[in-house]
Amino acid sequence: MNHSPARGLLAPLPLLLIALYALSILLANLTLNKFIPLPVYGLLSVGTIFFAAVFTLRDRIHRAGGLKAVYIAIAAALVVNTAAALVTDTPWRFIGASFLAILVGELADTAVYQRLIQRSWWTRVLASNAVSVPLDSILFTLLAFWGDMSGGEMTQIIFADILAKYLIAALLAFRVGRAARAAAA
Repeated sequence: MNHSPARGLLAPLPLLLIALYALSILLANLTLNKFIPLPVYGLLSVGTIFFAAVFTLRDRIHRAGGLKAVYIAIAAALVVNTAAALVTDTPWRFIGASFLAILVGELADTAVYQRLIQRSWWTRVLASNAVSVPLDSILFTLLAFWGDMSGGEMTQIIFADILAKYLIAALLAFRVGRAARAAAA
């Protein structure tokens, strides 16, 4: 199986994936302070439902456009989301928390993914998500809600966010892997 990135960043697939990546983060940020109580334990941010797609999209960008395309996607998402936050009067603590969590989480994920580039796609995705999902969830929640929510509420948010991100990312990764196998057959 060929894992080489598409030539040039003007290829349609990397551009589409970059746009979807930035849009997913935008939708997540616009809904980050709306919560769904889980039946047993946890407060799930509606934004997490959108953000969970980010992990698989980034891995697909990596595969379709290479490391440079991933860095462009991260930068594009940061610019788009900062501009949208300014227009929608999003509190600065949400902007800062989102910016820092995206930057740290995405760069950590990319570093792990890149280090495992010779391994199978599944290994790269699972290992990179194992680092970035908890890092992003913990960092964002603490920065965004410290002082406004109790430690118990933040723990419930972190728990629910990590659980939802893993489940949604796994479902998306399974579908992407299945589609890739079908296309190769």
